[in-house]
Amino acid sequence: MARHHGNDPQSDILDEILSTLLEGRVTSVLIGLHWTAVVVEIEGRQRCGLASTLTRPHYHHGQPDVPQAGHLQGLPGSALAALAKAGHPTQASIGVAAINALLPHLPDAWIDLNAGEVLATHGADKRVALIGHFPFVDRLRKHVGELAVLEQNPRPGDLPASSAVEILPQAEVVAISGTTLINHTLNELLAMCSAEAVIILLGPSTPLSPALFDRGVDILCGSVVTAIQPVLEVVGQGGSFRQVRHAGVRTVAMSRSGYNI
Repeated sequence: MARHHGNDPQSDILDEILSTLLEGRVTSVLIGLHWTAVVVEIEGRQRCGLASTLTRPHYHHGQPDVPQAGHLQGLPGSALAALAKAGHPTQASIGVAAINALLPHLPDAWIDLNAGEVLATHGADKRVALIGHFPFVDRLRKHVGELAVLEQNPRPGDLPASSAVEILPQAEVVAISGTTLINHTLNELLAMCSAEAVIILLGPSTPLSPALFDRGVDILCGSVVTAIQPVLEVVGQGGSFRQVRHAGVRTVAMSRSGYNI
């Protein structure tokens, strides 16, 4: 089956997702040390979306990272979601978190699986490339044929992100962090993948949006916030994802039509 890897601009991927969102009013924005959370109200109900907090070096007296800081509550959710296309990483983090709050819920399509389980199943005896160093890396090595981990900030055993051009075309399973939607590298990475590879987008930043299946992604592994206030408290106090998940996050997977997880 021919695969569309997104030869169009990266913004088009985000535009397709943005066009599917529900409308809601922003009630809270929290930019924590590791995670950004956006809460919206849709038809009287609160919804919360998460995304990794990405930043860049800055001076506190320089240009603000978030120009409208302190005035985001009450804005239309679509205004925040559009920030996903921003060139500033912190603003893009807010945008992707807003997208995850505003996406239509598809509970009938969700399966309670985490990304590590999905990769262990699909990567058995296969060459696996993982974009991003996830906590399950050491466990995963025991369950797959070969594992190449590509990282912008490599740890021992990782490869630099620049190795993607050699590694991805040879990989039978490619797992890409959802943060690539925040740093705007997803389009480029998809274009490097083999048309026969199984493509997985994973991590709490991942939008659970069928629009990504039209871009060649086979499986989405993301998160759904089930207890908003406890999650906000942990996010605001610098919690890791393990802490955030225990506070009230469900990890789920969904696949394109006709593809079994």
